[in-house]
Amino acid sequence: MLKMVIFKKRMWFGLCMLLIGLMMAPGLVVGMDKVNINTADVEALSSLPGIGPVIAGRIIEYREKGPFKNIEEITKVKGIGDKIFQKIKGLIIVE
Repeated sequence: MLKMVIFKKRMWFGLCMLLIGLMMAPGLVVGMDKVNINTADVEALSSLPGIGPVIAGRIIEYREKGPFKNIEEITKVKGIGDKIFQKIKGLIIVE
C-alpha cells in the first residue's frame, strides 16, 4: 500500500515536470504567437532562432521594397539560408 502511494506521487511529480518543460520550450506551446515578418521590429525578429540584430535589420530593409508575399521569400535576405529557414518556418507568418 505504501509503495503504491509513493509510486503515484512520483508519477504525478514526473508528469508535472514534463508539463513545465513543455511550457518553457519555445515554439512548442500551443497558441504561441508567430512573428509576422512584414510588421515585426528588430527585437521581435531577433527572438527567432539564428536571427540576430544584423539579420533582423536586413529583413526590415528587404521589406521596405515591398511586403513579403510568403514565408519562403525570407530566404532571399542575405544571411538566411535553408538551415535558418528550417528553424524559423514554423515561427513566422506573413499577413
